[in-house]
Amino acid sequence: MSLKGMGIKEKVRLAKGFADYYNKPSNPRKVKILDSTLREGEQGSGVYFSIGQRVQIAWLLDYFGVDAVEISPIISKEHEESTKRIMKAGLKAKIVSHLRALPKDIDVALRCDSRYIALYHSVSDLHLNYKLRVNREQAIERMVKAIDYAKSHGLELRITMEDASRADPEFLIRACKAVEEAKADRISIPDTVGVMKPSGMYSLIRMVKDKVKVPIDVHCHNDLGLALANSLAGYEAGADQIHVTVNGIGERVGITSLDELVMALKILYGLELNVRYEMLRELSETIAHYAKMDLQNSKPLVGENAYRHKAGTHIAAVIRNPQAYEIIPPSIIGNRRKIIFGELSGKNGAAFLMKILGLEPNPDLAIKLAQGLKNLRIGDLFEIELSQELESEALKVDSVMEKGVV
Repeated sequence: MSLKGMGIKEKVRLAKGFADYYNKPSNPRKVKILDSTLREGEQGSGVYFSIGQRVQIAWLLDYFGVDAVEISPIISKEHEESTKRIMKAGLKAKIVSHLRALPKDIDVALRCDSRYIALYHSVSDLHLNYKLRVNREQAIERMVKAIDYAKSHGLELRITMEDASRADPEFLIRACKAVEEAKADRISIPDTVGVMKPSGMYSLIRMVKDKVKVPIDVHCHNDLGLALANSLAGYEAGADQIHVTVNGIGERVGITSLDELVMALKILYGLELNVRYEMLRELSETIAHYAKMDLQNSKPLVGENAYRHKAGTHIAAVIRNPQAYEIIPPSIIGNRRKIIFGELSGKNGAAFLMKILGLEPNPDLAIKLAQGLKNLRIGDLFEIELSQELESEALKVDSVMEKGVV
């Protein structure tokens, strides 16, 4: 619909959307980033890391700048050994040992010299009845008992209310109050099966924040493709820490992707995190390689297609000002801008191709070349990386085309 055909309500709504984008908060609230690639990520189908890879991944994540790195030492002896080595690596990030709310699991973390642990226990009736076969009172008793045991050994801890998004709200609040009273340092509210709408996630986090004083984490699964939206909703509602994995890998279809979250916080909220944004592409490629998973070309930001330009009008606009079709320069996240030549190139793309091939651009010939590319009907021919030097040449070609075409 054109602006001319819009009613006043639609115009106001559109204007508000532009205002939300351009008027970022002047003092956005800080938030911590916990990366769970070594725990949640390794729950992804076919994903397995060696001990050496786990240590290297932890080091890379720490160097990138995440606040916490999560790993589960109870999975196997290899995972326990991995945790011990990571604990000795002298990293700045907090190393979080992920455990069931059981004293015997806490003993494993103690053997690893863990100082911070994350306990988890289900709170939805569905999980309590069919997964754990315990009632609500027993669930709270088990959580409090595990917290008491951990605290008696001087550990800091987070407790995750598993399947919180499908739990009875009154029971969820009762459980949160009980673990707060037991001295839990953090409470994580996950959307375990990815069923929340962003508005629902906002309300859920706001409800918990209003009832307890301990910091709140959010852990959002991507079953309906809403993990990032729900994580941002949780942030807006007051969550203090957001869980991510590199490339969003994890159980089933995974959780919020690290690159998408940190860039959304930067672009949409004006929040400058103390991270090395330029490492995002490298991190994605490294994890994809170790996990033996292809990095999808269509992956936002770090995928090959994120900065590929193909349509003729797009290429012409990007040559003049990349912001026409790019929300942030690719170099910021370690990606590269590319131009595709072929059936959709248009006269400007054709003229640029002539220049690359050593021919002087001619508006008439460029039009004929563009038509010839269309007549071939073979789609994309090839692509090139648009380096700074080529960008300069492309601008000269654009100037010639602008002057030569009436």
